[in-house]
Amino acid sequence: MMIFRLLFLSLLVVFLEPISRADTLDDLARDFWTWRAVEMPVSTDDIPRLDRPPGWIPDWSPAAVESYRGKVSAFEQQWKALDVSKLPIPRQVDYRLIGSAIARARWELDFQRSWRRNPNFYLDQSLGAYFHLLLQHQPFSADRGANIVATLHATPKILDGGRRNLTEAVRPFAELALDSLKDLRPRLMASARELKPLLDADSQKQIDAAAESAALAFDQYRDWLNGKLASMSSQTAIGEAGYIYFLKNIALLPYSPQQLLDIGRNEWARSVSFQTYEEHRNLGKPELPIPTSIEEEIGRERRDEEAVRKYLEEKQILSVPSWMRRYTWQAMPPYMKPLEGTGEADDFTGPTRLKEDCMRYIDPPSADLGYFALADAKDPRTGIVHEGVPGHYFQLALSWAHPDPIRRHYYDSGANEGIGFYAEEMLLEAGLFDDSPRSREIIYSMVRLRALRVEVDVRLALGEFTIAQAAEYLEKTVPMDSHTAHAEAAFFASSPGQAISYQIGKTQIMRFLAEARRQQGRKFDLRAFHDFLWLNGNVPIALQRWEYLGLKDDLETVGR
Repeated sequence: MMIFRLLFLSLLVVFLEPISRADTLDDLARDFWTWRAVEMPVSTDDIPRLDRPPGWIPDWSPAAVESYRGKVSAFEQQWKALDVSKLPIPRQVDYRLIGSAIARARWELDFQRSWRRNPNFYLDQSLGAYFHLLLQHQPFSADRGANIVATLHATPKILDGGRRNLTEAVRPFAELALDSLKDLRPRLMASARELKPLLDADSQKQIDAAAESAALAFDQYRDWLNGKLASMSSQTAIGEAGYIYFLKNIALLPYSPQQLLDIGRNEWARSVSFQTYEEHRNLGKPELPIPTSIEEEIGRERRDEEAVRKYLEEKQILSVPSWMRRYTWQAMPPYMKPLEGTGEADDFTGPTRLKEDCMRYIDPPSADLGYFALADAKDPRTGIVHEGVPGHYFQLALSWAHPDPIRRHYYDSGANEGIGFYAEEMLLEAGLFDDSPRSREIIYSMVRLRALRVEVDVRLALGEFTIAQAAEYLEKTVPMDSHTAHAEAAFFASSPGQAISYQIGKTQIMRFLAEARRQQGRKFDLRAFHDFLWLNGNVPIALQRWEYLGLKDDLETVGR
């Protein structure tokens, strides 16, 4: 704990002088993130979520899109006009961070172009926005209830904007949207029916009509997509130019697509070997039992979460601040269950809710659960270390309390998912799973999956894989259940660059650690290194490496 406090104070000293006297960089960052909270599209991914203005509703009408593009151009000009060459390295890192954030907005609008190509995008902005409003644990305030009703009422307008914008709609994406829409009406109405008794009186009076209006709009959107399907393109790939723009300007990765493939394939071979050794080591060992009830599973998760925290401190791996709240599991509420799969069923809290526990909503234990849920049922620690402590929730909470406001935001999954994935194998090697041989097999299986995701991501982006081919590849090579494989392939096809973040982020972290130990010799302190890494968990690893070690060579391969 003392090391964490000293690190925090040292960073505070570095940042205090520039932050107390707001300069142009701070003004640009503040203006950008205020705008981004309104503009950033809803995603099924949970890490990029941010606090929205009160009563916020997505707007992707043609007029809104044009205004977004104009604003991004203005932000780009402001950013390029800044001269930060004489500022301390931490401030130059902040400058590169804001550049990355602006580049992501540009990439979404003009390279990825989901608003123009992907019919599922408008399901995320309507149904997904509704689902997000359900995630925060009860009670439902009057303001929240009013926002839920308003979001449902806005669905016809959001989907109408989609019909006008989707001039380059892609057939495989449309088919995925149609699959989600085919039974959406009864599921949405069931969700509203279960939610209604929990709302304030005014929202209760309005939710039935709002849900019916949204359901009708979804029916009409489905019919429109069916009518347009035959004329749509089958090309899902973003292409090499767009992919390289992402790698160099957003993720700040010093690798080409071919180098990414090489890393992924080498890691896949290593993971297969290690998993094989582990399986032979465990010959004759009993399989992990599945809990007999959801209450048993939730109870074990709470005990395991506490045990992981103690392990981190006892082994001097990572500091655990006393203010850090709990990562907890809860039974899936009846108002969320009908829409399961609409997004990640968790609430990591946020910058204004640091005193609240994180919630992840789960289904009853069963041998029929999907790949990740089944692993969690067998040993909650396999999910805790990635999603909770010391993974995403822990890392995000630390970043939301960062003394530098610029580092409190999501920029790219490379650092976030890299840390989550790194935590799994790091804690396996540090001995956390020594008491459960079959749990070690699960971790190696997950290592295998994350390595395969690199190849899936690159080949989908370059047009060398269709969604169906990627799903089949994952299903057979991990192996994993068909439903999870198809969900992964569909998400990665529509979000190029996300699937590489786990393996490539972890690879960068391990290289970062090795260089730190070589540079610092006997003075190297693993906990101090991890405390820096986690606190700055929103910062791409190339920038962390520059600030912590003074090594800038990775950044020289990506330009300004």
